[in-house]
Amino acid sequence: MFVADNAKPIPLDEESHKVKMAVKLRTEYGSVLHMPTLKENLREKGGANTGDPYGHKQYTGNQGQEVEYMVTGTHPYPSGPGVALTADTKVQRMPSESAAQSLAVALPASQSRLDANRTAAGVGDIYRHAGISERSQPPGMSVAMVEAGGNKNSALMPKKAPTMPKPQWHPPWKLYRVISGHLGWVRCIAVEPGNQWFVTGSADRTIKIWDLASGKLKLSLTGHISTVRGVIVSARSPYLFSCGEDKQVKCWDLEYNKVIRHYHGHLSAVYGLDLHPTIDVLVTCSRDSTARIWDVRTKASVHTLSGHTNAVATVKCQAAEPQIITGSHDTTIRLWDLVAGKTRVTLTNHKKSVRAVVLHPRHYTFASGSPDNIKQWKFPDGNFIQNLSGHNAIINTLAVNSDGVLVSGADNGTMHLWDWRTGYNFQRVHAAVQPGSLDSESGIFACVFDQSESRLLTAEADKTIKVYKEDDTATEETHPVSWKPEIIKRKRF
Repeated sequence: MFVADNAKPIPLDEESHKVKMAVKLRTEYGSVLHMPTLKENLREKGGANTGDPYGHKQYTGNQGQEVEYMVTGTHPYPSGPGVALTADTKVQRMPSESAAQSLAVALPASQSRLDANRTAAGVGDIYRHAGISERSQPPGMSVAMVEAGGNKNSALMPKKAPTMPKPQWHPPWKLYRVISGHLGWVRCIAVEPGNQWFVTGSADRTIKIWDLASGKLKLSLTGHISTVRGVIVSARSPYLFSCGEDKQVKCWDLEYNKVIRHYHGHLSAVYGLDLHPTIDVLVTCSRDSTARIWDVRTKASVHTLSGHTNAVATVKCQAAEPQIITGSHDTTIRLWDLVAGKTRVTLTNHKKSVRAVVLHPRHYTFASGSPDNIKQWKFPDGNFIQNLSGHNAIINTLAVNSDGVLVSGADNGTMHLWDWRTGYNFQRVHAAVQPGSLDSESGIFACVFDQSESRLLTAEADKTIKVYKEDDTATEETHPVSWKPEIIKRKRF
């Protein structure tokens, strides 16, 4: 650092520089080296300047070609910081022969050369000659064109904006049965694994079991002292689990139709529950901003999943990681590590409460419902896939079947059916309320497909359960997809 010339650049080793530039030329420009290079003369206003102010070697192209470019060295610069730029101190770098040649090859050709070499009208010409400025091209028609030595080495390549692919055709669903019997809002619904019966929970504090084929009432269970908010039937044991706004989580033995276990721990209303598909674990979510993991047999609280800052509205379990997914009124979705009892990922894309989450039965994906949007995500890291926009209401429930039909049910009684892959909304349903009910009592709190996925059951605010089935008479000709390949905007937020 104490030598006098410490600020001066290291002298260039010509030999190594030649090797470096030769390698670079071969690797980066090998495909166009056979093309003719252009004359490196610069046209100035009023006439061509054939002189070279820096006296470096000129590279000539084919005879008779137009004069276009001059490759020169750098502007003079001082030898170091703080040194005044004078004739004695100025430093100037000159390009080597190979570097100048590569630069000449890479430089775009002038407009006159392009006009001379053009064999077909470009998109820019069409717009220009139509009286439209080239800058007003639609965003999908930006043209990628590479010119080397005045010759085209690629065709016009329009970059198309992403368009929605044609959705799969799904037959429309029609209402074919309305089941009444509850004396309050029907808040939750679940179908048993054998597909013989289904169970509902209501604001009348009862749990009712119904025959799926006939819609007849089989059994009523009483025990909750407030609205029943969640029911689920175990596939691993003859148990029914329920939860309610009375903070209670109950396990019913369906051989005796009695409560055999209580799971105590939540400090406020319990809004939802789900069973793990492969281990004897129950997960519940509550207005106390937590989700709890319970050992079904010992009634022990294995983990308390803390992190949400508002009521947790929905919880789902799966065998693969992440094994637990929660949606909350704090607008976030959390993917949890079951073993550690900690958050793996927090998804903050929604702007409003997330009241519904559904996992696709075949794909490693899931959807979440909120008044702002329905969003689809990829597991395991919660990568955003797409928005399903158009259901402008408070979405209480989501259901999806193996055919890729996604159903969203809302607080205003509307139900939208979507194609899962493309996000196309192929049907909208607003069923009439039960006679004697107010129109304001039109609301869907829960919906579920039966095990055969041929029936869709909805739990509603007019105290009924409505059963839908696919219209067998519908065909793609009678109910065509009114779909246009419009440009989609896949916003992250």
